[in-house]
Amino acid sequence: MSRREKPSDHGKATLAQGSEGVKDAPLRFAADCMLGRLARWLRILGHDVAYFRRIEDADLVDLARREGRILLTRDTRLVRRRAAREAVLIESPYLEQQLRQLARRDGAGLLAPGLCRRCLECNEPTLAVEKDGVKDRVPPYVFRTQSRFRECPACRRIYWSASHVQDMLRRLRRSLGPRVAGPPEGLP
Repeated sequence: MSRREKPSDHGKATLAQGSEGVKDAPLRFAADCMLGRLARWLRILGHDVAYFRRIEDADLVDLARREGRILLTRDTRLVRRRAAREAVLIESPYLEQQLRQLARRDGAGLLAPGLCRRCLECNEPTLAVEKDGVKDRVPPYVFRTQSRFRECPACRRIYWSASHVQDMLRRLRRSLGPRVAGPPEGLP
């Protein structure tokens, strides 16, 4: 696949915007209904992930083909379909092992610029918004302690960098290696 890159030194990559070894553009995935957690974490990494809690296999395969997405599935019967030959069979039921499998497959390509730049619910890219514009939409403590906010233009969810971002980075380091860097400048 043309979007694949070789992993950097020792098979590890750095997760930081603008770093060497980080993809310029996110990968595009279509994940089956068994991979909701993986879909969410791929969105955290900045990738475009089509995910539906309920979708027929044929419709998912067609969507992936039509939109040029990498099909991710845990369904061994689905990957046997002629139209799904390029699908990636995710071997483990555990998130960290799933991320490692994709990192082995896509190398540095799994580390896209834009950590936490997509809505975790609807997959839309988020936009920076002025702090004053969210005053009545976030808890008072958050408004007092945070300076930067992002908003999903589709579902209007507000995102900010809080303690959960550090928790996410720790989990990514466990999955993808110790060289996963801190959040890029300007996160959330």
